[in-house]
Amino acid sequence: MTQKVISLAIPPGIQRDGTLFDAPMYVDGKWVRFQRGRPRKIGGYSGLFLNATGISRGMVMQSQDGLNYVYSGQSGNVLAWQTDNDNAIGFGPTTITLDASFVSNANNLWQWEIGYDSGGSGDLTVIGHAGQNLTNIDNTVNTTLQIGDFPYGTMTKLGIFTASTVTTSGSPTITITPANLLVGIGQTVTGTGIPSSTTITNVVQTAGVTTITLSANATVTGTNTLTYDNNIAVSGGLVMLYPYLFVYGNDGLIKNSSAGNFQNWVGADANENNVSATKVVKGLAVRGGTTSPAGLFWSADQLTRVTYAPQQIGSSTIYWRYDIVSSQTSIMSSQCVIEYDGIYYWCGVDRFLMYNGVVQEIPNPTNTNFFFDNLNYAQRQKVWVTKIPRWGEIWWFYPSGDSVECNNAIIYNVREKVWYDAGYAEGANRSAGVFSEIYRKPIWADNAINTQGEYTLWSHETGVNQTYLTQVTAVQSYFETNNLGWVTGGPGNVQVMGDNKWIRIERVEPDFVQDGEMNLYITGKGYADDVDVTSEPYTFGPTTLKVDMREQRRELRMKFESNTFNGNYEMGKVLISADIGDERSTGNP
Repeated sequence: MTQKVISLAIPPGIQRDGTLFDAPMYVDGKWVRFQRGRPRKIGGYSGLFLNATGISRGMVMQSQDGLNYVYSGQSGNVLAWQTDNDNAIGFGPTTITLDASFVSNANNLWQWEIGYDSGGSGDLTVIGHAGQNLTNIDNTVNTTLQIGDFPYGTMTKLGIFTASTVTTSGSPTITITPANLLVGIGQTVTGTGIPSSTTITNVVQTAGVTTITLSANATVTGTNTLTYDNNIAVSGGLVMLYPYLFVYGNDGLIKNSSAGNFQNWVGADANENNVSATKVVKGLAVRGGTTSPAGLFWSADQLTRVTYAPQQIGSSTIYWRYDIVSSQTSIMSSQCVIEYDGIYYWCGVDRFLMYNGVVQEIPNPTNTNFFFDNLNYAQRQKVWVTKIPRWGEIWWFYPSGDSVECNNAIIYNVREKVWYDAGYAEGANRSAGVFSEIYRKPIWADNAINTQGEYTLWSHETGVNQTYLTQVTAVQSYFETNNLGWVTGGPGNVQVMGDNKWIRIERVEPDFVQDGEMNLYITGKGYADDVDVTSEPYTFGPTTLKVDMREQRRELRMKFESNTFNGNYEMGKVLISADIGDERSTGNP
């Protein structure tokens, strides 16, 4: 028996780029993450609801009074589920009634916000925008926004209101009673006695009375209730910079409501600006100074910061400041940006980026080529991002190869500063999701039809199995080391020179926090371009002290697998009894 015992010490992360022989870290893995530099199985998932009628294209979650509400936008409707905040036990879906202005479209991609509308309903409101952006990020079709009371309120078109109005037949001048400060030039007016396509051309506010001039004469005399429409329709989306609601879209458009009133788009602090020549596709809130609302807005080639900074210029007050952070950046999709502890991470068209005061590239020598070379760019708008703060992870789900839906996820661990991926595991077939808030687990939506003929909402990081109805099945997880041969210095070393000998493994001493049996495979080859030879599995349990074997390869790797009901593991310090093997210079034995 060899006297040389070596600790299996390999840097964390999964190296997908480059060659197997050259990799300094693990070379393969499926449903495995890293903590304290050690591999461990990613958690299981349980089917919360099996009754979504379509693929989710955008979700939002909000908790109130001990209950959790999940909204999901689909191509033709909006569904909502209610759960508790402990085990996500609840009911749904409830179909949310949408305004007639909503257009069902296969390319609808939803963005959501929840805000407090002090000037409208006086309560929490849900605002959603279904942009026809699923196929093309630069789509220019403007669509309306939907707004409704939270939770389950009927949603109506954003930016419209009614007022009692005195009209005189044959006159374009009408008087609003009582005075209503929400009216502005360009708004559309509809109602009794008002010709179609009528707009406001002038507004005069005096002595508590608002007199407006229309583009066409009224056809009746008397007091009527008319509807005023701000014509809020954009191609990009929306974001709350509390207490302001912002919308954005074509030609660098950024437009905001008045403070706390999502129907008021003509107030003094409401504003509209075009910040670039390309479409704005995403906005997220930041803080300006200590209290001022501010936001970041991603155009196709530019990152812009908007800050509330009122200043008096002559007789006018300018409320907002627009600063170009970077005019030479990119963005993969409108769903690929996320904030993690005050830093903003996103995927560009050819690299990963972050913003923490300046735009910087995130170093990724591990799987940059693996991601960008395999991404189905025709489906780039389906790339979406979420986070699992419990493990310090940011997940970008993406469709690879010829897949038209997401089938893998690339993962950046901000805590460990390493990259890995989901290994094309079934749990990566997700189209949208929300991360942990009051309900402590991520909820992700499946993109494949289930056995009920509908789609599943999963509670992830739940147990260690896949639980679907009464079926509980194992979730396979494995990781494979890099080359451990003497030719590169032996296990845990990467040297320019090594002994031209085969490595013989005689014993492995497992050190795992482990449930269920695991399998160990020895694989490898004689030369870098040779064909792998893999051993039969060596099975060990939580109480196994040692695994004896006589396996040798010139370039040897070890694969540890958990694929059993209730299986789980976290690796510690595994010891290997290794010795000098044969001096063969041929290929595989």
